[in-house]
Amino acid sequence: MSGALAVQGLCAGYGRSQVLFDIAFELQPGEILGLLGRNGMGKTTLVRTVMGLLPTMAGRVAFDGELLTGLKPHQVARRGIALVPEGRQLFANLTVEEHLTAFAQPGPWTPARLFELLPALARRRGHLGPQLSGGEQQMLALARALATNPRLLILDEATEGLAPLVREEIWHVLGVLRDAGHSMIVIDKYVQRLLGLADRHVILEKGRVVWQGSSAALERERGLWRRYLGI
Repeated sequence: MSGALAVQGLCAGYGRSQVLFDIAFELQPGEILGLLGRNGMGKTTLVRTVMGLLPTMAGRVAFDGELLTGLKPHQVARRGIALVPEGRQLFANLTVEEHLTAFAQPGPWTPARLFELLPALARRRGHLGPQLSGGEQQMLALARALATNPRLLILDEATEGLAPLVREEIWHVLGVLRDAGHSMIVIDKYVQRLLGLADRHVILEKGRVVWQGSSAALERERGLWRRYLGI
């Protein structure tokens, strides 16, 4: 499984309002990247631009050597990138099982295996999305993305607003994915947990990359936490 991403000189925004300025970073196959920054610093805008949900103003995004810039979201998805979006965006008229079967693509993550990974969903397989708790909805959004058997998984606010037990289950699943060699970009405010999961991190401040480095380096530089993350 590959999953190399290269972002070079990326500028993007909404209409005439520019949000991202000259963003550049790389993700190697099998690597996990923590995308950090306070609210409103451009993290979601960056993810939306990579996924083709926002047009680029300048720069390029390439995945496994293939240019993504200018592609529609469904075309990006077909290249093997899956997004677990902030807000989950489930389909109200689909059951848990229908979500997984509707999005299933050939690969190791079958609906049956996903139910084994997330037994809480197996117990709710016949329920509609709105009938699930917030934590169950987040699990379903993650399982739906995995059902596409992506080469790169992007999670926007992976554990935001979840109860502690559900949050731990999500971190457990991400650890399983790490051990299986999945490439991931993870946005989450729990920096200490990201340090134990991710290989490297990128910090955004007002739409610019202000720091990037390894988990070990970020662990040492606690001043960055106060300055850019408010911790």
